Amino acid sequence: MRRLVGIHAVEAALRAGTEIERVIVAQGAKNRRLQPLIDECRKKKVPLRFESTAGISKLAGAGNHQGIMAIVAEADYGSLSELIAKVAERAVIVVLDGVEDPHNLGAIIRTANAAGATAVVIPERRSAGLTETVAKAAAGALEFLPIIRVKNINRAMEELKTADFWIYGFDEKGTAVHHEIEYDRRCVLVMGGEGTGLHQKTADRCDFLVRIPLEGEVSSLNVSVATGIALFEVARQRHRGSALNHPKRD
Repeated sequence: MRRLVGIHAVEAALRAGTEIERVIVAQGAKNRRLQPLIDECRKKKVPLRFESTAGISKLAGAGNHQGIMAIVAEADYGSLSELIAKVAERAVIVVLDGVEDPHNLGAIIRTANAAGATAVVIPERRSAGLTETVAKAAAGALEFLPIIRVKNINRAMEELKTADFWIYGFDEKGTAVHHEIEYDRRCVLVMGGEGTGLHQKTADRCDFLVRIPLEGEVSSLNVSVATGIALFEVARQRHRGSALNHPKRD
């Protein structure tokens, strides 16, 4: 079993239909956002338990629990072959080449879900797993976005290429600029780990190496920030042709 801590995480688990063993609420908590969650638990017959603030703080561990947490089933990793078989023609998959910080992984999952990505792929080795810290940083997105764990990133990329995905590796040495690429087909965005960036074997398997141009003195971005920039550029391009609503002045 795993713990989901905080309002966003518990709310997402209830909406997603995650298997919840029980929800624990701090007695006398003043946060008005808790009552709708308590009502939803009762409606769905999810067991509720009330604890003192000190008690729930001990159960929740470090971080701000906001007066609520849930005990839920362990997160399942999906299958890459099953994902490929059912994804849409213009699917967007994020592949992480060794992101080891759980806060970064959680932030990437949250951003990927917000940007409409199809899934996130991580390796078994040199990667953070789906820990409670990841779930907290993902703010509920973990309940909706498939996470695929593979033995070998490079073999996974070859499998995706065979399925007609274009592979874009993001690297500060990339020759192409990220917003000058046309992401009009199913694509994979490959992001390197903290400090090391893309491994050479991973970079060699990319169709394009892409860079995000920087104006300041720093030479690189945090991986979760870079992933957000890349994903929302894809989303921007794909929504470019939709009608815009222009506000009118009074």
